[in-house]
Amino acid sequence: MTESPKRPGWKQVLRNLGQPKVAVMLLLGFSSGLPFMLVGNTMGYWLRDVGIELATIGFASWVGLAYSFKFLWAPVIDKVDAPLLGRWLGRRRGWMALAQLAVGIALLGMAVVRPEGGLGAFVGLALVAAFASATQDIVVDAWRIESSEKGEELALLSSGYQLGYRAALLVTDALILILAARLGWAPSYLLMAGAMGLGLLATFWAREPLRHAPTAATGSLLTGRGLFDAILGPFIAFFRDHGRWALLMLLAISLYRLPDFFMGPMANPFYSDLGIDKEVVGTVRGTIGLVASVVGIAAAGLFALRFGYVATLLAGAVLGPGSNIAFAWLAYQGPDPSAFATAMVIDNFATGFAGTALVAYMSSLTNVGYTATQYALLSSFYALPGKFIKGFSGATVEALSAGTTLLDGYARFFIVTALFGIPVLLLCLALVRRARPPAMPPPA
Repeated sequence: MTESPKRPGWKQVLRNLGQPKVAVMLLLGFSSGLPFMLVGNTMGYWLRDVGIELATIGFASWVGLAYSFKFLWAPVIDKVDAPLLGRWLGRRRGWMALAQLAVGIALLGMAVVRPEGGLGAFVGLALVAAFASATQDIVVDAWRIESSEKGEELALLSSGYQLGYRAALLVTDALILILAARLGWAPSYLLMAGAMGLGLLATFWAREPLRHAPTAATGSLLTGRGLFDAILGPFIAFFRDHGRWALLMLLAISLYRLPDFFMGPMANPFYSDLGIDKEVVGTVRGTIGLVASVVGIAAAGLFALRFGYVATLLAGAVLGPGSNIAFAWLAYQGPDPSAFATAMVIDNFATGFAGTALVAYMSSLTNVGYTATQYALLSSFYALPGKFIKGFSGATVEALSAGTTLLDGYARFFIVTALFGIPVLLLCLALVRRARPPAMPPPA
């Protein structure tokens, strides 16, 4: 009988948190998370502040679809060096630096153009930033997975990534609101463009992983067999590794964050229509919201180390929709600061836990030979349905508000999004059954 591997104790887990690569991962996670809200929900707050309709804000959120189609160019990033920077920094770090520079320039452009200067150009620059940000995500995810030297290190780096990512979300979803209330939206976006420099620092600090094809093999992508291997190889390998369970895994991943995605574009317009001041929103998110987010992320990382990725995924499927119910409750409470703070604690803890659970689970499914492409495939599956359906979020709120108040429409909308979590819970229960080891036969 083969003994199951011994899980690390709490002392070893805490000791591993001091590794330099965990600090690098924190900064790279921050750099990955920084553009996400700036081309998504925070951009929607800016648009609502200048009087843009809810339906238009919902459709503008489709710029985030760039994140869902990143698997289309991930094979190139897996096999080809970045122009100019690749020879200097290596394949992974070269693409990181190029993407970070592009994001910074696009955010600078948004600050200069502003929605009042031309909504089409403003959204176009947001699309450029989203495309560059998605490219950064591809290579940062590959670096995280390839830099993990042993199993438990992957969970630690996944938690480090989520901590940095969530910190960036709080900066661009909380601190920026305080800045916008005092300085204006355009100067605030200008500061965020400069903050991408932290990502560049992390890129220079990081070590290039060795577990991918050497640069000299780049030309093989141009051959027929090389092109086939780069594009179809990762998909074939995934289905070969996981067999008949592969489709169930992809379905669970694709629906896991659907409640959050559908609700997302309406969260900030909801605060505006609820009558909560931007500074209050920013202060609550940046204080108790930050604490709740860190606790949720850390809890998921430690939970995964002790109980496994699938059990953590199931726990996140239960907790995740809780934030949507909290928003529905808030809609009936009105602009009460205490109620808002309570909803933020629930939302940040649940979202932090569920996000880390999904990242760790997806990371555990990749094949080393196709790290970037397979992870891009998985992260695209988890985002694509939600990114598409969220474009109709504004129109849905307006429809549910017909014959009643706008806040009643918001409450109904949040309850509907929470119900989307029921199929996910059932799929995760099936994955738990698959992960459970078969019972040993009784002794003769």
